Amino acid sequence: MTGIICVNKPQEFTSFDVVASMRRCFGTKKIGHGGTLDPMATGVLPVFVGGATKAVDLVPDGSKSYRAGFRLGFVSDTQDIWGKLRSRCENGITEAEMLFGLEDFRGEIMQIPPMYSALKVNGQKLCDLARRGIEVERKPRPATISRLELVSFDSTDGVLDVDCSGGTYIRTLINDIGEKLCTGAVMTSLCRTRSCGYTLEQCHELDEIRSASPEQLEKWLMPVESVFSGLPEIPLDEVQKRMYLNGVRLDADRLQKRTETDALSRVTYNGTFLGVGRIIDGGELVSVKQFRPE
Repeated sequence: MTGIICVNKPQEFTSFDVVASMRRCFGTKKIGHGGTLDPMATGVLPVFVGGATKAVDLVPDGSKSYRAGFRLGFVSDTQDIWGKLRSRCENGITEAEMLFGLEDFRGEIMQIPPMYSALKVNGQKLCDLARRGIEVERKPRPATISRLELVSFDSTDGVLDVDCSGGTYIRTLINDIGEKLCTGAVMTSLCRTRSCGYTLEQCHELDEIRSASPEQLEKWLMPVESVFSGLPEIPLDEVQKRMYLNGVRLDADRLQKRTETDALSRVTYNGTFLGVGRIIDGGELVSVKQFRPE
């Protein structure tokens, strides 16, 4: 079986735990996923099965969406409510003050990756160092917050909706907002509501997948081209299709339709997805990755 299935990752499961379960369910070792989630987080985890694993590194939409709970007045070593408490402040704030504090965190921002993360420094995961009581210097990294909305707030506890670039740390975003407000803040819950262009509504529960028949699993698999649906299309004729599948570069001026130079595009024949390619300088269509029809 080949395709993509979205899992609503349960709390306390790692992304690797989900992948291990999917290997058993689908009877294949060729399983990948579209973005790690912390064990305490829930939500959209796209799982790539069989030949679809070739698409993992090519996903064109790297942005993510989250719904995150937070609590003001606390600071912890992990930047969430499950960590060791470092300080506490009893003062609450008004909703107007909270909204004002969010203003500086929309658009392009810089984040210092948290020690409790899977990011590697000199070949070692930061979280492994943190568990041994070692803290190392981390360089600030850029992140883009395209949407940051206050869903609810009661002077200390609240909920945020966040649309952001891949690699954004929501725990760190909340921690930094708490610093800006001079109250401190920790994340209390996290649900990823969108990843790789897929939403929570498209997800299946892990237990539901585990108990499904092979026939049902195959029905739930979305075609690999669904992850590329937002890309421009380059349709080929029959001769061009054969040449493309044989790795031949095609003259872009002879295509029915061409796209911008260097833009990743869907390559199709009679509506059938063949792979992704791009037109390079010099006016040739080159194959980036093929997904031959089964």
